Amino acid sequence: MPASTTDDHADAGHDRYNVPALERGLRLLSEFSRRTPTLSAPELARRFDLPRSTVFRLLTTLENLGFLERVEGGREYRLGLAVLRLGFDYLASLELTQLGTPLLQRLCDELGVPCNLVVRDGRSVVYVAKVVPPSFFTSSVTVGTRLPAHATIFGRVLLSDTGLTQLRALYPEERLESFSPNTPPTVERLHELLQADRERGYVIGEGFFESSISTIAAPVRDDDGQVVAALGVTINASRIDPARFEDTVRHVRESASEMSSLLNYSPAHATKVVPLHAKNRLA
Repeated sequence: MPASTTDDHADAGHDRYNVPALERGLRLLSEFSRRTPTLSAPELARRFDLPRSTVFRLLTTLENLGFLERVEGGREYRLGLAVLRLGFDYLASLELTQLGTPLLQRLCDELGVPCNLVVRDGRSVVYVAKVVPPSFFTSSVTVGTRLPAHATIFGRVLLSDTGLTQLRALYPEERLESFSPNTPPTVERLHELLQADRERGYVIGEGFFESSISTIAAPVRDDDGQVVAALGVTINASRIDPARFEDTVRHVRESASEMSSLLNYSPAHATKVVPLHAKNRLA
């Protein structure tokens, strides 16, 4: 049987088991985002080219289940707490989270600063685990927070193995969106930073994304040698205390290395081993 015919039969089989109403409900939920946190029934009907009565039934069902809620009892909807619970349950189920949280807790106890585990989802980074010392400064970054990969230190760690061709495919635009004076303006400049980051073995950013926050992060690799997460600390200062710098870097890199070992990574997989106590810095 020709391959195309086989594929057609496979697609037909998948479609046969689809539940249209469930698919519509999930697609409807996916329309809500940071840029469009609230949507009305007429707007959703227009987006999906569906009768308003159909959309209203979907919205009512999702509202009754807690996945949506009305904005102050009005005509617009936003995501409800049930979605948040699902998100946290998912994050808690990740092997990375299970392995990383005890390491973050120990690192936080050692350094007394917030410690984070972050993964990449396309052009964004997502915080999947975070440990904060008691009575520390309030941060808007929590588990589930998404930030632009190209403009953040954690993103640079997660992109560090990405080649220029892959970067251009990920960022086809001529100029990258700017979030601070430190944001690389082009893919070429981002690639230069990533090459330096890979050689160094860790990334430091003093006021890189937020002017009052500094970050030190290192890559976590799996058994194939691929970067699967970034582990690091955030410091409430625009400049890192030089007296603490090398000790902080050492702790971060050792924690990332330990987590990589838990994922069966071996340095023998790497093309170049970077010395643990590298002293060069790059903001």
